[in-house]
Amino acid sequence: MKFVLGIDGGGTSCRAALATVDGTVVGRAKSGAANIRTDLTGARANIVEAARQAFLAAGADPELIPRTPAVLGLAGANVGTYRQQLEAILPFSRSRVETDAEIALEGAVGSGDGAMAILGTGTAYMARKAGKSRAIGGWGFQVGDQGSGARIGRDLLEQTLLAYDGIRPGSPLTDAMLAVFRNNPEDVVEFTTNAKPGDFGGFAPKVFEHAEKGDLVANWILGKAVADVEASLGALDLADDAPLCLLGGLAPLYAPRLSARYQALLKAPLDDALGGAVQMAVRVFARGPEAAR
Repeated sequence: MKFVLGIDGGGTSCRAALATVDGTVVGRAKSGAANIRTDLTGARANIVEAARQAFLAAGADPELIPRTPAVLGLAGANVGTYRQQLEAILPFSRSRVETDAEIALEGAVGSGDGAMAILGTGTAYMARKAGKSRAIGGWGFQVGDQGSGARIGRDLLEQTLLAYDGIRPGSPLTDAMLAVFRNNPEDVVEFTTNAKPGDFGGFAPKVFEHAEKGDLVANWILGKAVADVEASLGALDLADDAPLCLLGGLAPLYAPRLSARYQALLKAPLDDALGGAVQMAVRVFARGPEAAR
């Protein structure tokens, strides 16, 4: 075995890192979404493409993929049998599919105690105490993922339609959103018919941008989102000295909005989720079964 692969896949993109057996990353690449619950076939294709591009970025032959083991942290791996279905069709020599939360925690705090929150297209939380991990959330934006980019985007579209109908006050944000859909509410509805979490999440940055300008609707949406995030953090029952790492594309936007209780716990992550996947791959595959325990 010459290399190991770490894969980090979510509702917006899939990242791959090719590393030597000592954990040195030699190639990185990125491809499309890899949420295995919402699109197993598409996720598999994007995972393989990201891996192939990582080999090329390292100047290595992608023909080595079938001889390379991989740890994959993927959105959607926490429910159903999607994890097992994917492992059966991946081309790697050995595959270990974990949740995106598991590799994120590994990257953020290493092997010690602490907690992390993934705040991106989806949301997920995990804390480790005395070596035991506990996960919260990650149930998908239809019934979960409160505070996620997907839920923020979905809430924005809802508020836009409520403003159009005169049920709730509008704002420059809802006006701008309606303009995106040619001022036609029917186009908004059509968009939602086939939209995936990443499609909804694409509108989230616009909400944060307008909130900075004092937009009434934007601040209402974010007030609800921050409350949801803090409710999940509260359920983790964090110790006063537990490091808390915020990860994901929305993390820097959320950090200044959290209450003093959680801002006091915030620490910079040791590494990101992709780094966590690489380190787990090294431990599981390169250092042998004893190190993996």
